[in-house]
Amino acid sequence: MHYHVSKNGSDFNPGTEEQPFLTISKAAYIAKPGDTITVHEGVYREWVSPKSGGTKAQPIVYQAAEGENVVITGAEVITDWVRDGDIWKTEIDNQFFGNFNPYNEVLFGDWLFKTDRVLHLGEVYLDGRAMYEQASIEDVRNPKKSETSLEPEFTTFAWYSEIDDHKTTIYANFQGEDPTKGNVEINTRRFCFWPENPGRNYITVRGFTMKQAATQWAPPTALQEGLIGPHWSKGWVIENNIISDSKNVGISLGKEESTGQNEWTTLFTKMGHQREQEVIFRALNNGWSKDNIGSHIVRNNKIFNCGQAGIVGHLGCAFSLIEHNHIYDIRKKREYHGAEVGGIKLHAAIDTIIRHNVIHDSFRGVWLDWQSQGTRVHHNLMFGNDSEDILVEVSHGPTMIDHNILLSDYSFKTLSHSTALVHNLLAGIISIGNELNRHTPYHVPHSTAIAGMTRFTGGDDRFYNNIFLRPKDDWRTNEPIYQTFFGNDILKEDEVEDAQAPFLAYPVGTSVFNEYPGADDEKPWERMRKFFETGEEPTKSTENEDDEDEKPAYASLSKDAPLAIYVENNVYFNGALAYKKEKGAKLFDDSALEFTIDRDNKKVIIDITKPELLVESAADIIDTEKLGFGFHTEQLFEKPDGTPYCFNTDFYGEPRGDNAIPGPFQVTDKKRIEIPFS
Repeated sequence: MHYHVSKNGSDFNPGTEEQPFLTISKAAYIAKPGDTITVHEGVYREWVSPKSGGTKAQPIVYQAAEGENVVITGAEVITDWVRDGDIWKTEIDNQFFGNFNPYNEVLFGDWLFKTDRVLHLGEVYLDGRAMYEQASIEDVRNPKKSETSLEPEFTTFAWYSEIDDHKTTIYANFQGEDPTKGNVEINTRRFCFWPENPGRNYITVRGFTMKQAATQWAPPTALQEGLIGPHWSKGWVIENNIISDSKNVGISLGKEESTGQNEWTTLFTKMGHQREQEVIFRALNNGWSKDNIGSHIVRNNKIFNCGQAGIVGHLGCAFSLIEHNHIYDIRKKREYHGAEVGGIKLHAAIDTIIRHNVIHDSFRGVWLDWQSQGTRVHHNLMFGNDSEDILVEVSHGPTMIDHNILLSDYSFKTLSHSTALVHNLLAGIISIGNELNRHTPYHVPHSTAIAGMTRFTGGDDRFYNNIFLRPKDDWRTNEPIYQTFFGNDILKEDEVEDAQAPFLAYPVGTSVFNEYPGADDEKPWERMRKFFETGEEPTKSTENEDDEDEKPAYASLSKDAPLAIYVENNVYFNGALAYKKEKGAKLFDDSALEFTIDRDNKKVIIDITKPELLVESAADIIDTEKLGFGFHTEQLFEKPDGTPYCFNTDFYGEPRGDNAIPGPFQVTDKKRIEIPFS
């Protein structure tokens, strides 16, 4: 069946084009596999909760009518404002909200950083812009401008709410604007498009504008709410939508509630990482597998103004494709912070592909946490992000990162194993750390089945054929520094030992790995083999090894030493620093290229000014044979479908021939490259 929905319709109609339904929810209640629901122009103030899912052969399709502006919003217009001195107030009967009142729901969850403020899920919007919640009526009357927000001048547009048994009162400072003219909305619904129950598979949602949902903080150890999402299902397609102003998450591909619900911060009995381990095993017992969960497609969406993440996912994001999305202004208001913030934040993104996205002006660009096994991040453009463009945290790989343009001040951070960076352009620094307290799983290749668990000494990474572009006016010296994990704040020497997870950093380049063993160094397992084969005490890896505690040298075989790294044929411009054991490094005091971020015309411009420096740095084609396998997982660096990598084409698909130019572009002549991001 093909159903139609129109603002001129009625839910008593049959849902034909001539006699359409009035609400999308009516169509969602009766839709069966193979049905299509076309929604016509208008603003639909409802939570769409599909009763049924489709099948792989017969998905249920929800689509905006071609060329028509169809909006699904979690907000309602409020015009009943009265003066209260120099501010305004409105009183709303609590029955207006039904069983969910965002102004009575506290922002809460695991890995949400504690502050002195109590924030709520409610928002007040003036002309579509979310205003700023205050702690009291007095703060509404005299709001202070916040310089941490990306829009400091708007932070004095303020509100505060009070709730009793009968009514919700909202006080607001509109800075001279008249709220009675119909330009003020408040969010009242938790979701825009979200099945109330899990297991609604194979649904396509395309062409809508969806905004202003009162979603809760979405950690990996709780129900991960999103303005839109499949809610623990399989095979959704979310495409060609404009998604904005979710309190926390735009699109959620995450877990459901039964496998864990904020037990770290409600029970206080175990640490968060142990609770996350429990979530994973519960999910496996609850049917988490490629057959049942994940395999979603998220493409061609514009996602912005979300408080936590543009796209989030734990477990439910596995085997998915995320491509051609424009994600920006995530955590724009800077009202709160936590360990789940970024343009894309995924846990257990097994065999997930993230490609051809533009991510900018967020806290982090792409944050891969736990079990990024078989994950590939490629052909993305990132800039203007506060922290790193890409972070890979406590994952055993293999994780493939190739052909990305990473232009933020911090390009890459890792406390993982077995990550390969190939043919990227990195204009920011790399920082590294280890993690000896958290054990995380690794899996049977291309599966959710767990093969083992271990912790992180670091290493087993590959850096081949990248360009490292140091800023010409870099304020950093060539000396190492230690930084904090979240803010990249520089630590003083006496602060490092007591810091939680300090990260080592150098200026742009790979010199941050100088103390790691290289490809030709003796590996710990090679020393172990000698010990067991010959019975002879192995030679010390350093002159003073074990001297302090007077233990024999073989005791070092069980030490927490980093694994070797493999670094070859990278190019370093403007004094960028190379790993001291790198083979084929090309270092230049000047540069072959420069870039400009043209925000007015919404494009990034890369000028290749000295192509001869790139041509003389050409190297071999990188493929799976060269990359090998991840140490702990013993899985090849290969595509999610199990076929080998061969990087014989560039950012635009142009063939590289026999000699690969480092970086994303196979360019041999002067050239201007323009990449739009509107």
